Amino acid sequence: MIKTSIIISFYNKIEYLKLVLAGFEIQSENDFEIIIADDGSNQQVLSEIQKKISSYSFRIKHIWQEDKGFRKNKILNKAILASESEYLIFIDGDCVPHSHFIEGHLSNAETNKILTGRRVNLSEKLTNQLDEQKIKQKILEKKFYKLIFDGIIGESVDVEKGVYIKNKNLLQFLNRKERGLLGCNFSLFKQDLLDINGFDERYEAPSIGEDSDIQFRLELVGKKIKSVNHIAIQYHLYHKLQERPQKNLDLFEEVKRKPIHFTPFGLNK
Repeated sequence: MIKTSIIISFYNKIEYLKLVLAGFEIQSENDFEIIIADDGSNQQVLSEIQKKISSYSFRIKHIWQEDKGFRKNKILNKAILASESEYLIFIDGDCVPHSHFIEGHLSNAETNKILTGRRVNLSEKLTNQLDEQKIKQKILEKKFYKLIFDGIIGESVDVEKGVYIKNKNLLQFLNRKERGLLGCNFSLFKQDLLDINGFDERYEAPSIGEDSDIQFRLELVGKKIKSVNHIAIQYHLYHKLQERPQKNLDLFEEVKRKPIHFTPFGLNK
């Protein structure tokens, strides 16, 4: 059995997806499969993905559903069912992984622990300078000074989160505080998600549903969040912020008032 299934949430931004997949070509750990959880990309994008899939060194599954608005949680549940590993890593289709990203998650995996990392938010300028070849050359790691400068002048954000650290004592100190789960950078055993019936598909807008809700329900069954900052690093490609509608917040408040870990609106209905 493969060590891990990487589930990439995706919608239409094929040029960004190519950069993300280029990042997986240079991983220090290569025993994995990729599952593209596609929330309704158009036919042109679907055709391009099918042409590209065979060119990668790793196996890719493309799971697609019809575009009926934002249904990220629904396609993530489908990807969970399609996964062949007992350990899952979640990432978004606009987040390029550091070359030790998978290794960082797998080497820190623990029973009853949910791992969460953080990301560097790249500026529009730096994002536009990237291509697949530069990603494979580890340009974001080898020329980190560019990120630092971009952060100093106020363009890229959270640049300090891109510092890769090997020293275990220093990592333990930096990660001593529990962090909130980040939907684009977390991992756990598949059984943990099966136990809470996966993602709640009632969340049909960005935010809350793919991280805060999941964290809340996992903690109800005794799971703890473990930070892997400076270990499982990713670089978020620039785009304008999406709207965060109130209906998601209202639904989450409802969930918290009735603290039941097993959602009836998840993997099995």
